[in-house]
Amino acid sequence: MLSIALIGLGTACAVQFGARLGQRSAEAELLVMGEEMQTALQRYADATPSGLPRKPLSLQELVRDPRYPGVVRHLRRLQADPFTGQTDWVLVRDRWGRIDAVHSRSTLKVLKSTGFEPALLHLEGTGSTYDTWWFRGPEFQLAAGSHFQFR
Repeated sequence: MLSIALIGLGTACAVQFGARLGQRSAEAELLVMGEEMQTALQRYADATPSGLPRKPLSLQELVRDPRYPGVVRHLRRLQADPFTGQTDWVLVRDRWGRIDAVHSRSTLKVLKSTGFEPALLHLEGTGSTYDTWWFRGPEFQLAAGSHFQFR
């Protein structure tokens, strides 16, 4: 009886450890992808011809910028959210419908809370779930009275 209980306890610990390891890996992947999206939003803004909006309407505009006749890419390809397995990123839009930031749909509790790369320091202390990690463009401002549309 005791040996069966110990085997069950050992199995439960192994499963929990494996789940935590998988989450840690997905979290690291999310941070890499988020930083890439943040960089792509910055490149899009930097490459904006005079008089045109500095933010994209869709993530596809980061993959192929429609403002140029040739192929201009700010993001190589749109990758899946490591927690959902889909390209179902939540887009935080400004009042004109342009992308201010993106984040995961995952409501899992984060494992990492400090020690972020310099470009992601704004994530420190932002929340306890992955959907609070916003990867933002260069002109992102959370001002009083801001109107954001989530999609």
